[in-house]
Amino acid sequence: MTDTSFPADWQIPAHDTVVLAERRHDHVLVIPVINEGERIRGQLRRVAEAKLPVDVVVADGGSTDGSLDLDFLRSVGVRALLTKTGPGKLSAQLRMAYGWCLAQGYAGIVTIDGNGKDGVDAVRTMVEKLEAGFDYVQGSRYAPGGIAENTPLERTIANRGIHAPLLSLAAGKRYSDTTNGFRAYSSRYLLDPRVAPFRDVFMRYELLFYLTTRANQLKYRSCEIGVVRRYPAGEPTPTKISGSGAKLDVLKQTFNAALGRYKPDAR
Repeated sequence: MTDTSFPADWQIPAHDTVVLAERRHDHVLVIPVINEGERIRGQLRRVAEAKLPVDVVVADGGSTDGSLDLDFLRSVGVRALLTKTGPGKLSAQLRMAYGWCLAQGYAGIVTIDGNGKDGVDAVRTMVEKLEAGFDYVQGSRYAPGGIAENTPLERTIANRGIHAPLLSLAAGKRYSDTTNGFRAYSSRYLLDPRVAPFRDVFMRYELLFYLTTRANQLKYRSCEIGVVRRYPAGEPTPTKISGSGAKLDVLKQTFNAALGRYKPDAR
């Protein structure tokens, strides 16, 4: 089934929607994924076992590895599977999922990567922050209580030396882990027309970077919380960003976000 129940000015990628369960919570956990195999299955099991105060929506970029079998998803309590059929990468998956969740009336959205690197327990803290009135909650492995384990040196240098300082400067607020996709947003922030996240300009990783800078610029309440991020030891780094071209493209998107080029009124 294709979901088309969005405001006319929202640009949402073409996608298929399978609803597996009724809504149970005011907040939702969105997990973007593509071909993560046992990593996403193990993560969904941990989410179910933790009994978190969220519904779970999987935002699939077009997996072909069989990891998102519907019977399995039902068994771990996933509420909906959205499968992107239109163009774009992570930002397109997030626009698809965020649009669906907002149309469903959720008060806030937590996002966690689907490759199993992140500790799921911090989802509970993020929901608590949203309920306390925060509009943007950034997970940080470098914040008090956070853990960074087996992080590749190249990523540490890029994040702490380039990415976080640039986006912090643009936001007017210090963040320490801006490449971390483990974060949360209030619905009022995402629905603000001065934010306007549902635009086709967001196709790769731009949306994450833009939403980091825009919250404090618009005086929304934001904070960081410590989270756990463990890279597997002795295994290839689980990532969709590989090769010098992809890394340079991420750097370009970072500068564009810092320079305000994704604002709705940018020319």
